[in-house]
Amino acid sequence: MNPDFLVTHSGGFHADELLSSVILTRLYPQAGIVRSRSPEWITPGANRIIYDVGGIYDAEARIFDHHQRGAPLREDGQPYSSFGLIWKHFGHAYLAASNVPDAHVEAVHASFDASFVLPVDLTDNGALSPTGPLAILTLPALLETLKPVFDETDPEAEDRGFHTALAIARSFVEARVGKSAAKLRAEALVQRAIAEAGEQRILELPMGMPFRPAVVRAGADHLLFVVHPRGHDWCLTGIRRAEEGFELRADLPAGWAGLTDADLEAVCGVEGASFCHNGRFIAAAKTREAAMAMAELAVAEAVAIAG
Repeated sequence: MNPDFLVTHSGGFHADELLSSVILTRLYPQAGIVRSRSPEWITPGANRIIYDVGGIYDAEARIFDHHQRGAPLREDGQPYSSFGLIWKHFGHAYLAASNVPDAHVEAVHASFDASFVLPVDLTDNGALSPTGPLAILTLPALLETLKPVFDETDPEAEDRGFHTALAIARSFVEARVGKSAAKLRAEALVQRAIAEAGEQRILELPMGMPFRPAVVRAGADHLLFVVHPRGHDWCLTGIRRAEEGFELRADLPAGWAGLTDADLEAVCGVEGASFCHNGRFIAAAKTREAAMAMAELAVAEAVAIAG
């Protein structure tokens, strides 16, 4: 039975019930959100889903709290927040409703859980405490800045802030899920391009797309640069050595750094060369032929240096 109400607690809001609300309102758009701690609302019933309040975790009764003694833990012992519980039970349906192909639902569910849901769970439970100057820019912290200030007297301010934050949270969830699904779509295209490249050092793709995961999975360690069309020009980019950090398998030639147009053409000798970033990780050209010529020059220098 579809619920008529999605019930979470009143008062100050946090990322976990906001993000839970994103999932549930996508699945049950007809249901109204009720923010309350009144017993008549936080008691399980056939017409509601209750989350982040109520002191019970009982999926059959559709109540998903994590504040009680004996609160649910993941298989590895890490704590759930209400977001993790809602994602566990409703995430697959959310992805299906978001038009993620059936063949990709499980992979996207697991990826989103590990990279997006778990950090929210850990932060909400105090098991992870972001520090440093970027701590205030984490998604949970940014969403909580939309709470009303302490001396706000408007009784509607908290609900108004909640719904403003909900719209923002929805955008992030949809974008992150969309990117995860896109990576899986890209993987098939990249794998095909790797097969076509053979032992060449340059990977040519039909458009810009995430490529590193497929390159790593294919064990294509010989690849050094990627070329693809980009709007009205062509892009030449390096391949990062690791998922974290910016070190490349090979940098673009040092003499190209920071040059554009005629200056770059003069240095590299390629007509149509138009740009090279000062960091030597990306360059551009006006045509495919120019981009491929630049890539060949970059490969030759990289092989000679490694040599």
